[in-house]
Amino acid sequence: MKIRRRLKHLISKFEIRNSKLKYLLTIILLPFSNLFAAGESDFPPNYYDTVALILLAVIVITLVSIIYYEGKPKKDKLVKEKKDSVLAKIRHALTKSTPIEREQEIMLDHDYDGIRELDSKIPPWFSWLFILTILFGVYYMLNYHVFATGKLSHEEYEQEMSIAAAEKEALIKSGALVNEETVTQLTDAADLQSGKQIFETNCIACHAADGGGIVGPNLTDKYWIHGGGIKNVFKTIKYGVPDKGMISWQSQLNAKQMQDVASFVLSLQGTKPANPKLPEGQIWSDDQNKKGEEKPTE
Repeated sequence: MKIRRRLKHLISKFEIRNSKLKYLLTIILLPFSNLFAAGESDFPPNYYDTVALILLAVIVITLVSIIYYEGKPKKDKLVKEKKDSVLAKIRHALTKSTPIEREQEIMLDHDYDGIRELDSKIPPWFSWLFILTILFGVYYMLNYHVFATGKLSHEEYEQEMSIAAAEKEALIKSGALVNEETVTQLTDAADLQSGKQIFETNCIACHAADGGGIVGPNLTDKYWIHGGGIKNVFKTIKYGVPDKGMISWQSQLNAKQMQDVASFVLSLQGTKPANPKLPEGQIWSDDQNKKGEEKPTE
């Protein structure tokens, strides 16, 4: 019992606060406590003092070890703290913010229903952004309104529209926008001459040089097998009529060339060929031509 009281006094004297250390000491002292409870008459007189010194040494070594290992900063922890400190410096340089523990220094006297106001500094990044907008405003005014070195919005729009109109005109001339739905009859002499050359190169074997017809039908009368008018003629040239021996020309002629030759074919209407072939198909009137209607084939 004396030993127990001694140990309790020893523990309280060192004021052990670490819970892990208390558990460790309890485990260490538990077998000795039972041993001491067996009686004091079975051991020599100096036995208890020796055990007490051993326990004291164990306690001191354990306490020093815990203090040493727990108090020693880890390498990763040091690196993290260093990084945090660098980030904190960068954040402070950007915001010039006041730490929470020093907010009392910048607290204003205003009190709105318990809400206090801080006299915080404007963040430097916000100030620089404001300065940059002013500088850009000065540059914009000088560049677009004083020296007129830059184009205003409406000027850029007009320039882009002019470029687009020129590109559209070039596409129209190249025939890139021409198809059986958008094609129109050409009356310009240059276009008709181009169509005539194409016709004489590719079509006279079937339709004759004057369009009177040989194997193919007569192109000078008002009778049409697959419909008259620029759209129907263009479509017939483009896709051909394979079952009657007329090939598709879209792989050999571009859209503009097919428009030229279709316009030339229509210009043959009313002419007098040397040996006209008998009429085939049905009459295609001028009203139908204007409306773009198709007549049924035979």
